[in-house]
Amino acid sequence: MRRPICLLLAAALAVLSAGGAAALEVRVGVIRVDRPQLAPISRLEEGPRDLGFAGGRLADEDNATTGRFLGHTYVTETAAVPPDAAEAALDRMLGEGLRLFVVLGQGDDVLALADRAGDGALLLNAGARETRLRDADCRANLLHVAPSEAMLADAVAEFAIWKKWTRWALISGSHPEDRAMAAAYRRSAAKFGAKIVEERVFEDTGGSRRTDTGHVLVQRQIPVFSEGMKDHDLVIAADASDVFAPYLPFHMWDPRPVMGAAGLRPVSFHAATEAWGATQFQRRFEALTGRQVREEDYQVWLALRVLGEAVTRTDTADPAELRAYMLGPEFELAAFKGQKVTFRDWNGQLRQPVLLYDGRINVSVSPQDGFLHQRSPLDTLGLDAPESSCAAFR
Repeated sequence: MRRPICLLLAAALAVLSAGGAAALEVRVGVIRVDRPQLAPISRLEEGPRDLGFAGGRLADEDNATTGRFLGHTYVTETAAVPPDAAEAALDRMLGEGLRLFVVLGQGDDVLALADRAGDGALLLNAGARETRLRDADCRANLLHVAPSEAMLADAVAEFAIWKKWTRWALISGSHPEDRAMAAAYRRSAAKFGAKIVEERVFEDTGGSRRTDTGHVLVQRQIPVFSEGMKDHDLVIAADASDVFAPYLPFHMWDPRPVMGAAGLRPVSFHAATEAWGATQFQRRFEALTGRQVREEDYQVWLALRVLGEAVTRTDTADPAELRAYMLGPEFELAAFKGQKVTFRDWNGQLRQPVLLYDGRINVSVSPQDGFLHQRSPLDTLGLDAPESSCAAFR
């Protein structure tokens, strides 16, 4: 009896793969908005030309694996554009019939594209960390795969509290994005019971960070800058502009651990992650691209896998139906981070663990043990439902 059953199963699979299921083409546009940026302090952090797009290529392979059995095909179109050409790129894709998009850019870029795309499209934010996009500036047609600044700050705070490092010295940069990051850490300190004993601002005076602030100058400047700080357990660096934070470890007046924008950093993913099946992910990515994965690659991969999973379960590429399923209780996705990820239905943010990375290994993963929540420990990271003023999801 076993052989006939096996033959029936094989025949069923053959029918599906031959087109027994209704054919469905899933077309997605990935738009990367490239703003002018200073070269990173370390040449090891120079961004590759296919940043983000490489993760999309791997996601297409993963989605196609299941899609072949269901009659689903995935077509991804990419565009790397400056900010003033982003809307034109979106318009072109909309004109070609695309209604599903992944956006890699800053907050204002993402919001502009979401507003222009309108209610008939669905956008997944794979880059912007600004918490306001999940709060007062949320959009109904915009879901967030990238973790928010609030989630990243809370991940650091939980680990610091678990270590009983409750007295923080906060050093922030002088740019608006640095101030926003500092505000996130102030919120996290109040949320988890830490005390910011002192704050200082490191002014960006311009110049070439590689030549003008080499190790000889830094070795003299940073100790003087940090001298006389009130007694603290931990230094929190709020430097979204990458101006000074990498120089803080080993140069502070008082020998203290540094976390935030340097030292121990909160990240969505990194190339040293091996647990939870991530080694297999890393090897496939490296074989495909010839380089190591970056956060942006992972976030674009995750966004396209979110779409692929929703298409598989709903058998549709309709943006409204996919959005409803993603925000519903049945959606979940394995993401190589130890827990299945799901969406918050009050602001469209993907719940996910945050890795704490020291440049070589995972030091820890938040949420930390002992931080509880009535729905999920993952909801201890970032804006909870009562904290969010997002009206578009209500």
